[in-house]
Amino acid sequence: MAGCGMVGAGLILEFVQNWPAFVNVPEIIIVVPPLLGLKGNLEMTLAARMSTASNLGHLDDKKVAASTTIGNLILVQCQGIVVGFLASLCGLAMGWLPIAKANYEQALLLCASAIVTASLASFVLALIMVIVIVIARKCNCNPDNIATPIAASLGDITTLGLLAWISDILYTDYNTGGYKAQIIIGGYFLVLPLFLALAYNNEHVSEVLRVGWTPVLMAMLIASGGGFVLEMAVEHFKGVTLFAPVMNGSGGDLVGIQASRMTTYLNKATNSLLGTLPEDDNNICPTPCSSFFGDLPLCNKCGGGGGKQPHGMPARVLLMLLFPGHILFVFIIFFVKIGYSPSFLFMFFYLIAAFLQVAVLLYLAQFLVYWMWKRGTDPDNAAIPYLTAIGDLVGTSLLALAFILLEVMGDQSLVDLPAHGHPAVGHNVTEALNATISHLTELH
Repeated sequence: MAGCGMVGAGLILEFVQNWPAFVNVPEIIIVVPPLLGLKGNLEMTLAARMSTASNLGHLDDKKVAASTTIGNLILVQCQGIVVGFLASLCGLAMGWLPIAKANYEQALLLCASAIVTASLASFVLALIMVIVIVIARKCNCNPDNIATPIAASLGDITTLGLLAWISDILYTDYNTGGYKAQIIIGGYFLVLPLFLALAYNNEHVSEVLRVGWTPVLMAMLIASGGGFVLEMAVEHFKGVTLFAPVMNGSGGDLVGIQASRMTTYLNKATNSLLGTLPEDDNNICPTPCSSFFGDLPLCNKCGGGGGKQPHGMPARVLLMLLFPGHILFVFIIFFVKIGYSPSFLFMFFYLIAAFLQVAVLLYLAQFLVYWMWKRGTDPDNAAIPYLTAIGDLVGTSLLALAFILLEVMGDQSLVDLPAHGHPAVGHNVTEALNATISHLTELH
């Protein structure tokens, strides 16, 4: 289900990248990863918090459940508005600094599009997350295994659809001399203090409101770096927009499940005592061998084990799940968009990139979750934003590298895709990258 949502998001991004708003305001492409990252920054973090609360029985009381739900819905609105605004500023900076040129009206359009997209997507997805977790609890299912994939499946396609629709409306209004963007920005910043006050006075989310901004904002900056890489890759390669949401989304899904399960495990093993690790599982920075194979006798013999390792088997299972999933998604994309199957070379380099991305994220999850818990920080509020943002940056970079290698080796899998690109963008960094890639191709 999550994979179908990511495939749909890739198809939408490939379709809308040639709309007038995306062509004439190329900074919109840069804000795509940080806005898609909202599912990791906000929705998946919300799902992890609510899942842990559900597993610990905190949502069994109806009054507590109602207060927690309302507080979290208000909290994600506060975070969504702020993150959407700051993501647009990052996109503008990365788009304008290389060419030393600015456009005030386009800045307002991008800012308004990002804020409305973040706000609406956060509200809809947060509401769905709450419903899913409540139903999972009633059905005696572990929400950790259900909520985060559903958040990811709906998050990408909902966010991209909203961004395309809203930016198109505002671009039409911008060309006719309207003031919708100014009204939207002003209206949101008028209601933001009210949302902040309501969240601050809710005992279930006030702590997150005070200390939860650093991971969300840092994750947005990291994901914006992924957006910069995506914008440059889109200029040179056909098909990048089809596969980027699938690559990044699947990595975020898998590591989100692992991080949420780890936090629930630590809560149960330590009776929710932040700062205290289980006696037989207190290694914050294990070796990669121990992280993935520490529960196997062979790893103990080679010195990689030691102590309890309850996360090795789930990590291996999640790592293996990416192969059938990605193969299925790639074939769906090829047959829908092109009408034939991918080459062996394409599948090989794509799967290598996906495997490396997920392996890096699962290993980082082990370190981040345990390190944050030891420092007294709840990983449910802080780990997933960092992990999904790093996943966006690493995944987009590895995907771009795979496309570079495929072009150098002369692979023709995507040759029948229609031409694309943003003419006359003139980004110096993009031009330099294109020149380098062209030079490598000529050498070959």
